[in-house]
Amino acid sequence: MGKNHKKLLNNLEKLRRSSGLTQQELSLAAEVSRKSINAVENGVYVPSTVLALKISKTLKCSVEDLFELPLNFRKKIELFFLT
Repeated sequence: MGKNHKKLLNNLEKLRRSSGLTQQELSLAAEVSRKSINAVENGVYVPSTVLALKISKTLKCSVEDLFELPLNFRKKIELFFLT
């Protein structure tokens, strides 16, 4: 799953950097390894709900700020519920 994973847009690196945290500092706060944070940032690993919540609390943002579905998938969901 590369950085351009079709099902998940990932803003973690941008938000982590804007918070002034290193991967190591974020990993300590989220209670995971630095390699885990790196893997999430690079789209190699999709975090669990628990990890996504820990990261969002640490960065003081929502999970949706960190990760979101691409626009085309969101439109499919909207169309499903409109019919």
